[in-house]
Amino acid sequence: MAAVVAGGAIAAGLSWTGGGTDEAPHRAGSTTTAPVPSTTTTTAPPLGADGTYPVGTTRLTVSEAGGRSLPTTVWFPAVGVAGGPDRAKAPYPLIVFSQGYDEPVTGYEALLVDWASAGFVVAGPTYPRTDPSDPAGVDENDIVHHPADLRAVISTLLADGAGSGSVLAGLVDPNRVGVTGQSDGGDVSLAVAVGSCCIDGRVKAAAILSGAELAAFGGGYFGGRPVPMLVVQGTADDINPPGCSAQIYDAAPAPKYGLVLLGAGHLPPYVEAGSVRQTVAAVTTDFFDAELAGQQAGLAAMASAGAVPGVSQFTTAPTGPWPPGPCPGAPG
Repeated sequence: MAAVVAGGAIAAGLSWTGGGTDEAPHRAGSTTTAPVPSTTTTTAPPLGADGTYPVGTTRLTVSEAGGRSLPTTVWFPAVGVAGGPDRAKAPYPLIVFSQGYDEPVTGYEALLVDWASAGFVVAGPTYPRTDPSDPAGVDENDIVHHPADLRAVISTLLADGAGSGSVLAGLVDPNRVGVTGQSDGGDVSLAVAVGSCCIDGRVKAAAILSGAELAAFGGGYFGGRPVPMLVVQGTADDINPPGCSAQIYDAAPAPKYGLVLLGAGHLPPYVEAGSVRQTVAAVTTDFFDAELAGQQAGLAAMASAGAVPGVSQFTTAPTGPWPPGPCPGAPG
């Protein structure tokens, strides 16, 4: 079991971010930690569009046996500018985001804040040898350890949510856990959701952003229980070519959803402000609303948000709109 270090459970340093808006800069300031109540409500919180909740942050470190360590930022629904976590509407579904290779988690922050502002607890771990600021340098081969890292992050966050004395106490719903990631982070999320090598039965929904199946993990995919899945792919991605997402989407059982980003490349749809990232934020939020939080209105909202002329197309067809093609590193 992974353990959280620093101050017993969670590192100090809460901050506040304004409700999610894709184009506006996010405000930040200091907050105080709200007292931890002895009981929490078990009713599902009202979820909605980006910006429904103010957003607070806290930082923690996940430590694993063998010495691996993952600094992790957690964004959560908060109470106003000067408040702590909004426990009145807790517990919230948990989304864990996995970064792409040689990309910092902070590069994706606007997207992660959007999810938190819609009523989710969102965690962004920094994987070893993946962040460009890692003192040891980056090493893409370390990805083989990342599925276990991701499972450890989930375990730690659920333990903190179930305990007392933590900022996250009472905030996290252990029965509503979702994963998502971009590029290599998408590979990791897919493996933990539906890969025989690394599957974690706690995962109830997965959004794969320009990701792929990866032979280096071993095993196969989609041989177990169906997990609702959203596959997002740019048509001009020359790093994770469309054939990778075609392989995932076509093999996935229903319920599955595809978001085609017209003319989009590999990284910009997730880190650069504009209509494409705005579409990604809306569709992913609606997906997690529907398939993780049980808000059925999210299904229609997702289809509407994903059909933007000149920007994106949305599908639930048995076969995806991406033409089958080679996928470097994928099995078979």
